[in-house]
Amino acid sequence: MHIAMLSPIAWRTPPRHYGPWENVVSLLTEGLIRRGINVTLYATGDSLTKAKLKAVCMRGYEEDSDVIPKVEECLHISELFEHADQYDVIHNHFDFLPLSYSSMTTTPMVATIHGFSSPAILPVYEKYNKKVFYISISDSDRAPSLDYLATIHHGIKLDEFSFQAKPDNYLVFLGRIHKDKGAREAIDIALASGIKLVMAGIIQDKDYFDECVAPQFKPGKIEFLGSVGPEKRNALLGGAMALLHPIFFNEPFGLSVIEAMACGTPVIAFNRGSMPELIEHGKNGFLVTDVDQAVTAVSQLNSINRSDCRLHVEQFFNVDRMVDDYINAYQQIMDKTARKPNPNHSWGYYTLLTDSTHYKIREITVFPGKRTSIQSHRNSDKHWLIVSGLGEATVEDRISTYKPSQSIDIPRHSKHRIHNPSNSIDLRLIEIQTGDAFEDDDTHT
Repeated sequence: MHIAMLSPIAWRTPPRHYGPWENVVSLLTEGLIRRGINVTLYATGDSLTKAKLKAVCMRGYEEDSDVIPKVEECLHISELFEHADQYDVIHNHFDFLPLSYSSMTTTPMVATIHGFSSPAILPVYEKYNKKVFYISISDSDRAPSLDYLATIHHGIKLDEFSFQAKPDNYLVFLGRIHKDKGAREAIDIALASGIKLVMAGIIQDKDYFDECVAPQFKPGKIEFLGSVGPEKRNALLGGAMALLHPIFFNEPFGLSVIEAMACGTPVIAFNRGSMPELIEHGKNGFLVTDVDQAVTAVSQLNSINRSDCRLHVEQFFNVDRMVDDYINAYQQIMDKTARKPNPNHSWGYYTLLTDSTHYKIREITVFPGKRTSIQSHRNSDKHWLIVSGLGEATVEDRISTYKPSQSIDIPRHSKHRIHNPSNSIDLRLIEIQTGDAFEDDDTHT
């Protein structure tokens, strides 16, 4: 099994501090490598991996102001698809844009949908719904109009998070400084509880930060650290009485939620999106609806056994479970798209790529020294495009040899067949059939 892993290029894979999608890609890629699976990672050139790294963009565009995002994204995605035939499965973590390339290769693609940034992008997913296999990261983040292969919750490496049985006397907010994440509400909860709040994360909305968050900073009460790396994050989460997560959007997943619990730290979250899939109310945190309920939950933190928080992550959100789930998904995809010889066709086999009302597209493989039966079709025309090998095509009484990238037009009613003259190499071609009706077996001789 050879997987092409397409990571975003906003940040390095794995990220230095912020970059949740890149973080998941790194965890999955390195987990697959540990299982002995061949992975080629398409990511930034400064990425750290034991996989084979293919890079066009040397640094993430969020980390290098000289990088033009759209230019690098186009080069990054096209680099993979120009080599798509080398892989068994393409795994897309790059949102919706790579879906538009999926019909340009016969290699199956799976896309992990890390969330819908806007309902406006849904039509792209809908267009490729039957072409691409979709993975949701929570049951709550499924679009009713899409078909999904599976839901696979994220997992984390537990050895990167130290369990701390006795916390210090502070609450923590870890996330983007944006109104969707409830940074101001976290401050309100802490102030009403009379407990110090330590905040960390990138400033995503500068106006919101300047107007609603920064004016509340006061040493010993509300402190802001900015974005923190893995070691500081571990210490910050482990020392906290609780992680405050008062979100105002249906969050597809919450990595900081399971990271906090891995340290033994319970989570107080607004009950939206995936939160009920991550938090067991009253056991490893509290699901609340507003600031007042969150303040009450702070007063009940002594009822939470911090060991239960860690155990919950060990059982359901460890990286090995995530890797297992994705390997199972890859195998399902390969089974569903397997190019299996048809016992009724001794000459080779074909894979149906598209079966529409007015056209059909197949990839055909003819074994060395074999030829298809003679056919003719009353209601449809054919077009053959040689992909690899040599094809000796017979159309009526004309016999011609064709090389890769050459094509053959076959009008309806014409008797035709194709022969692979090689003694050792398969002949592969794409067949496009157009017309009013499709009959594979009009005439056989």
